[in-house]
Amino acid sequence: MAHAEIGSQESRSVDRNGAEPRPGMARELGWYASFSVAFGFVSIATGIFTTYGSVLATSGPRGIWAWPISVIGQLSIALVFGALAARIPIGGYSYQWVSRIVGPVWGWIMGWISFAFLGVVVVAVDYTIASTILPELFQYAGTTQNAWVITAGVVLLQALLVAASTRTTHRVNNAAVTAQLIGMIALTVLLFAVGFFTGKLDFAHLFETGPVPEHGYYGLGGGTHAGPFALAFLLGAFTIVGFESAANLAEETKDPARVIPKAMVQAVLSLGVLGFLFLLAITAAGRIGSAAQSATPVATVITAVLGSVVGKILLVLVVISIFSCGLVITLSGTRLVYAMSRDERFPGWRLLKRIHPRTATPLNATVFMMAIAQIILAVFSRSADALFQLFSAATLLPAVIYAGTVAMYAVKRRSLPPSRGFSLGRWEVPVLILATVWLVYELLIFRDASFRGPWVYVLVLCGIGAVYLAVFIARRGRAALTMPDMADIDRVLDGTAESADAGAEGTAR
Repeated sequence: MAHAEIGSQESRSVDRNGAEPRPGMARELGWYASFSVAFGFVSIATGIFTTYGSVLATSGPRGIWAWPISVIGQLSIALVFGALAARIPIGGYSYQWVSRIVGPVWGWIMGWISFAFLGVVVVAVDYTIASTILPELFQYAGTTQNAWVITAGVVLLQALLVAASTRTTHRVNNAAVTAQLIGMIALTVLLFAVGFFTGKLDFAHLFETGPVPEHGYYGLGGGTHAGPFALAFLLGAFTIVGFESAANLAEETKDPARVIPKAMVQAVLSLGVLGFLFLLAITAAGRIGSAAQSATPVATVITAVLGSVVGKILLVLVVISIFSCGLVITLSGTRLVYAMSRDERFPGWRLLKRIHPRTATPLNATVFMMAIAQIILAVFSRSADALFQLFSAATLLPAVIYAGTVAMYAVKRRSLPPSRGFSLGRWEVPVLILATVWLVYELLIFRDASFRGPWVYVLVLCGIGAVYLAVFIARRGRAALTMPDMADIDRVLDGTAESADAGAEGTAR
């Protein structure tokens, strides 16, 4: 398919009346860019630096053994998403899939939940830089106030990059992902090597529960409390999410039906293995760095084992990795808002569906996502345990999205269009069973009383969405929520029709 260079050319699309051609986004992303988006969003550096302290507090060092189970569960979801991306390779991922397969109302709900997730997860990621790394890197006392200010600045910088140029954004992300791969591999190898030769590694520490009692450790818990080991699954469940962001850029990817599923699965596998090795190293050395007593446990262990100079150099690489993660989330969020606005069903869609003629990016959607992130930051930063509340909300929401999408695929898989490059084949049913069991277990964990804040966030955002949807249907009727049929997929991918225009003439479901 023809593609254009951002900043110098535009891909064009024709409206339903064959009138003025409209600017579209260029199709120029290859495999590594797609892999980098999935890898950068997941970012083991981000997830582990964010949640490791909570795992030590609730599950003890032994909690890291929940990681490989979480990776297997998330891999099963990535396989289902890959099968969907190969059949319907259009930007907006779950919103588009559910809209076209189940119905536009359910698709809108899925899109709104995805928007709520992307809004809070970028804040959780950027807050990690300000609260768990920079205080150790520059030796200052971290407070909620300075974490708020720093996070706000990082969110703004990421939005500026995304708004300026998609090509520049991907260049930054590709470089950051390369730095993350090199940095995390080097960090893991050095922790094992230096820790071994200096006697700072204690592998017995990997199997201890620390202050957490042994009794009932592996139970799911009862009432409003989850068991200690169950809470440890949040480490992997928060970290190994966002791989589907590659599917959100399907309309900017060359041969998306083949490239995107492979990129998602490879990202989950590589991150799962590297992340577990890093967890083994950091936990085995945990006693040396007094990780359990530190407000920045991972950074504390790194500097304790590797020394101040080497430790800080590697922490700088981690900051770059986490910044890249937030950059990809911002990019993904703007594409989702753009996709829903293009279909004329997001608040303020007339402004948010516009592609800036000079940058060829959805500039208004980018500014909107930045503003939403700043509001969420202002609300959550008032909490004494802001980081826990943020990453909990950013774990609950994708679990809901994944559960809804997997359930849809299980019910409708026989009526889906043929695969365009990736198929589960005879493994389809086992993968679906595994994904279902994993998601039910994960959602049961969130009945714990400590997740009250994240549930409030979810309910408030869903309430706002419900009010908007009711007003939208009352003013424009259900016909305004129609979606194009599956034949429209080819036209969108070829750049000969715009979803919003085709959607206006689509068949009501």
